[in-house]
Amino acid sequence: MLNATGSRIYCRPASDSIHTGSVMSKRKRNFVVIGLGTFGRTIATELADFGNHVLVIDHNEDNINAVLDSVSEAVIADSRDEEALRQAGVGDYDVAVVAIGDEIEASVLCTMNVKLLGVDMIWAKALSRTHHRILTKLGADRVIHPEQDVGQHIAQMLHNPLVRDYLSLGNGYYIIDLHVPETLHGKTLDTLKLDEHPYLSCLGVIRGSKHIDFNESDLVLKQNDKLLLLGKRDELRDFSEGL
Repeated sequence: MLNATGSRIYCRPASDSIHTGSVMSKRKRNFVVIGLGTFGRTIATELADFGNHVLVIDHNEDNINAVLDSVSEAVIADSRDEEALRQAGVGDYDVAVVAIGDEIEASVLCTMNVKLLGVDMIWAKALSRTHHRILTKLGADRVIHPEQDVGQHIAQMLHNPLVRDYLSLGNGYYIIDLHVPETLHGKTLDTLKLDEHPYLSCLGVIRGSKHIDFNESDLVLKQNDKLLLLGKRDELRDFSEGL
């Protein structure tokens, strides 16, 4: 069907979360994802898989059709048009993800519109540092740089093959998942001399599906164990490179 602005609306109500006007189920959080490139499409379908009510919006009908069977609702609309977003019910959602890819003007106008419609939490994709600053000034609660973030993540793991994964906690702190190499097989946690690194903390060891508490200092490490460490980036890097 067509709304007053000429935008075509597709609806596929989910069985446990239905949006009708301004009334929405509160069993799960409700998300609107605007922009259905690879990034936005992945976020939308993953959120829907978790059981959340997800509305997707894009100006391209092919993009809408690609996810129509995977989300709760889908709308073809120009995200630069505040009235189109209003009629789509964007203001009723808990979280908006502005995932518009390569059009900075559309991203900025969409973020402004979503803010004006009163969405409580806004995540937005940025293409540059300047774009980031603009989105922040417009009220985006979280600005992300997917390509940059993934590039840094991969570079870290390529630089040190023992680092399987890591998580930034903010304020310079990270948790790393460190592969226990063959050289440490059969050795105890004590041999790592973590007490010589005052800004590092061991959160434990993952062996298969089992978590082993770090307090077991006589624990004998095995090759391919996962050592979980918390600390500042430089300290973590120096420690892991010294293994």
